[in-house]
Amino acid sequence: MNLAAIRMLAAPALLLATGGCVSLGGGKPPPFLLTLSAAKPVAAGASASGTSATAIMVMEPETDQRLAVLRIPVQVDDTQVAYLTGTAWVERPARLFRALLAETLRGRTTALVLEDSQAAAISGTRLSGRLIDMGFDARSQSVVVRYDAMRTAPDGAVETKRFEARVPGVQPKPELVGPALNQAANEVAGKVADWMTAP
Repeated sequence: MNLAAIRMLAAPALLLATGGCVSLGGGKPPPFLLTLSAAKPVAAGASASGTSATAIMVMEPETDQRLAVLRIPVQVDDTQVAYLTGTAWVERPARLFRALLAETLRGRTTALVLEDSQAAAISGTRLSGRLIDMGFDARSQSVVVRYDAMRTAPDGAVETKRFEARVPGVQPKPELVGPALNQAANEVAGKVADWMTAP
């Protein structure tokens, strides 16, 4: 599909998204609702325990306004952003990505892994950062997930690293973009987990 077709596909959704969010409660929901699921979820019955000093706290990533809505962004060119029609996230992508990071970390470490939405104060390691991209790139016909991670150690030492994953050859259709985004997000989460648990 060429760029002109992408613009025609995404422009109506761009108008809908200018209000800042998409309401799924009052109106008819889109045909496709997307979420993220861990490629290797923690098994039922698995448990973890630890102290505040050894726990890992996963913070919700910061985002710009482009990713602060429930729509899936389409990067049309260097300056134009639209939204994919016929689909939406079940909740903000930053929250979905935080949950995926935490679940992936739980599968890679014996440490207690918490999310910042849970009522707990820890003195251990914090994973925070910025979700830069999680959408469709019309120029390369691919989905892109890009995350700037920041690891803060208990002693206050800070380290940052950028992670990115792409799935090429994807058509701008919800039933194709959704699984590709989940694949790319899992790839990034796996790389982040390896970084966080490296000796």
